[in-house]
Amino acid sequence: MPDSTEVFQDSTRAMPKQGRAVQTYERLLDVSGDLLAEVGIERISTNLICARAGMTPPALYRYFKDKYAVLEALGRRLLSRRSDILTLWLAETAPKGQQALADGLPAVLGDTWAATLKEPGAVWILKALRAVPQLAHVRIETYRDMTDMVTSVFSATLGHPPRDDLWLRVRIALEFAFSADELLFEEDRLPQEVIIAEASELLRRALLEALPMAGSDRD
Repeated sequence: MPDSTEVFQDSTRAMPKQGRAVQTYERLLDVSGDLLAEVGIERISTNLICARAGMTPPALYRYFKDKYAVLEALGRRLLSRRSDILTLWLAETAPKGQQALADGLPAVLGDTWAATLKEPGAVWILKALRAVPQLAHVRIETYRDMTDMVTSVFSATLGHPPRDDLWLRVRIALEFAFSADELLFEEDRLPQEVIIAEASELLRRALLEALPMAGSDRD
């Protein structure tokens, strides 16, 4: 996976290379995430971020050209951390076969949600990635890359090359899985463990049971 500086290359004016600069950069993102959770997408601004972080606008602009660049960096960081969890899970689980993948879905969904909870302003970052047109490419590109990775792993596990129908199912499944995170944050009428269990079962039916079909010839 890309390191923390590579992840944000498209969002920054000057990439931090030294330890102190990297720490400042990460602190700015943490502060921005907390502020985003407090004031929302429309109200957050570089001036508010500077005031909260105790720094001047010129110092902030060394890293981010505007608030949308900050939001993009927050989105890339969050999605990268979620992608890392999926990558590790696939590496550990795929060699054990299809049943292990099915059985492991609740755990990987739970781990992803737990990691998301630790991210400052996570639910608002997810909302911004969907609601702000300037950020749509971040979500779409990341999910496409993850779909490519998952499809390749599943194809190798089953011993056949990637197929368009498999890519389609993986892409939809990932979109659903990450949308379930928003439900975990927002729906207080359902226990979180129930949401994870139900989402895992839907994914198992929609994706894993379709893998043999994806590798077969169809008219």
